[in-house]
Amino acid sequence: MEPLASKIRPYKIEDFVGQEHLTGKDKPMRTALKQKHLFSVIFWGPPGTGKTTLARIYARGVDAKIYELSAVSAGKDDIKKIIEENSDKRKVLFLDEIHRFNKAQQDFLLPYVESGKITLIGATTENPSFEVISPLLSRCRVFVFYNLLPKEMKKIIKRTGFDLDKDAVDWLVMMADGDARQAISTLENTYNLYDKITVETLKNTVQSKFLRYDKKGEEHYDIISAFIKSMRASQPDAALYYLARMIDSGEDPKFIARRMVIFASEDIGIVQPTAVVVANEVFRAVETVGLPECSISLAHGTVYLSLCKKNRTAYEAFLRAVEDVKKYGNLPIPMNIRNAPTNMMKNMGYGKGYDKYSKESFLPEKLKKRKYFTK
Repeated sequence: MEPLASKIRPYKIEDFVGQEHLTGKDKPMRTALKQKHLFSVIFWGPPGTGKTTLARIYARGVDAKIYELSAVSAGKDDIKKIIEENSDKRKVLFLDEIHRFNKAQQDFLLPYVESGKITLIGATTENPSFEVISPLLSRCRVFVFYNLLPKEMKKIIKRTGFDLDKDAVDWLVMMADGDARQAISTLENTYNLYDKITVETLKNTVQSKFLRYDKKGEEHYDIISAFIKSMRASQPDAALYYLARMIDSGEDPKFIARRMVIFASEDIGIVQPTAVVVANEVFRAVETVGLPECSISLAHGTVYLSLCKKNRTAYEAFLRAVEDVKKYGNLPIPMNIRNAPTNMMKNMGYGKGYDKYSKESFLPEKLKKRKYFTK
């Protein structure tokens, strides 16, 4: 039976919900469709935000033939078949989870994208700067997708045709947190299990044994959150348990390692600077060794980071500085620390009175007394 998410998937950009910065009037995807302009692109954003749907709408709208592959299971032979297939239409390869393609596979794909034999639409939940090789990334535009807004989620929920009261809709929107696929799947499973959709039956369904770990779904974020919080609380046993659950479920080890690098800077910081070095080496081991052996490095790194002292002062100081940047905008930089590469600028006072060991604050005049970082 065709899943509900597939049944209600829109076929025209006018019916597409969300991502107005890409699909609204005079925005890039709508303009490209209007002009039938075809180009390679990476769609980067959370699950359930419309990446697959927009790729299909785009290919159909520019009269191209779309081939859909998942980088989890696809390989070079699958790409060869697409290249060699005779077709009067331009070819679009939609490669879901492109971050799962290794460097050799991406290198293989590159010349076909360069020559225009295929147009690539990659979809990823991970930062393409880290996951896509530079030559391939340079030939693609990167469009960022965002979690759907509550009003957009409600519009999609209405399309399902299910009869829900306001409380059930509000709870579902809150639970799905901008992921349309999560909301639709929960609705479909609730109806199949209970025939009636209420807040209570929705909750029962989410907690049901029938809904297993989904690497793109809610538990994906719950477990990585539990993993990070266990390390933050200096609980290596709990952190190792959640690490084991992620590895056993098939989670991308690079996703785990990347979060460890972030954690080392954010939560350990200056109190033990070697933590960042260790976390980066774990990430490197994951890249070069791969599963299953790289799980050993992940375990070592997890215990090490858990046992480190924690200090967030540098990170929190930076956040306070960001608040002032947003509040005050680009305040004038003091003249004595401005760059003076020309005589004219020197005559204007740029760099005048600069003392590299000065005790006087180098902050803009309005913020002279600010203290972001405190030991």
